[in-house]
Amino acid sequence: MNGITMGLNVDPLILSALREDITSEDVSTNAVMPDYVKGTVDLIAKEDGVIAGLDVYARVFYLLDPETVCAFAIKDGDEVKKGQTIGHVDGDIRVLLSGERTALNYLQRMSGIATYTRSFARLLEGSGVKLLDTRKTTPNNRIFEKYAVKVGGGTNHRYNLTDGVMLKDNHIAAAGGITQAVTMARDYAPFVRKIEVEVEDLDMVKEAADAGADIIMLDNMDHETMKKAVAIIDGRAEIEISGNVTRENAASLVDLGVDYISSGALTHSAPILDLSMKHLRRL
Repeated sequence: MNGITMGLNVDPLILSALREDITSEDVSTNAVMPDYVKGTVDLIAKEDGVIAGLDVYARVFYLLDPETVCAFAIKDGDEVKKGQTIGHVDGDIRVLLSGERTALNYLQRMSGIATYTRSFARLLEGSGVKLLDTRKTTPNNRIFEKYAVKVGGGTNHRYNLTDGVMLKDNHIAAAGGITQAVTMARDYAPFVRKIEVEVEDLDMVKEAADAGADIIMLDNMDHETMKKAVAIIDGRAEIEISGNVTRENAASLVDLGVDYISSGALTHSAPILDLSMKHLRRL
């Protein structure tokens, strides 16, 4: 994440997280460290994985005290091993203690998503299929979670409702049908926006393709039905597979010849990567 992104988009979210954790004061820290003392603490990996979110981790401490210095031996996207020292944080010990949990929460969550995504993406290597995330993210943490997906080797789907047109079952019902929904979206949306339609059976596939959808999402279909759907579309639209796609079943989908596989599991089911701040000492 660059400095502009941090300042405009990320800082308010991090500050909100810090306010959640420090209502008025850090009672434990103030009890044992009433005055300024400079110190350092190590950041250590407690399991193997992919690191994502080092800039966010560092920003937590910076917002508490701009004099805090974080130094890392690796960069986002690098793989770490259990027991590896990732870096260290130098500064006011009170800041190191008060910012620890919030900083680790971001880094562990983002690194967990990057780790899960990396293992998922490797299953699709060489297939030409792009792995996409979804909007199934933690409220107010989407910018962090989608960044972590990219670090792990995935591709971001639309960031929010403003980014693109996706006509799902309820949009189609509201419009009165797929053809009507696509026509209305084509008339309303800027011409640079692709129109994606979610379909659940072969009749819907045919209607979406005939209506001129740019992308057709095959939602919760079995393997044989998806093969028939790909044949019906016959190159007239890009094809995305979605619905209960996980790391465990993704490899079985690559033979279908689709363009994208999207999975909410990248962000809603990835476990955290266990990291720790240890060996705090005075300087």
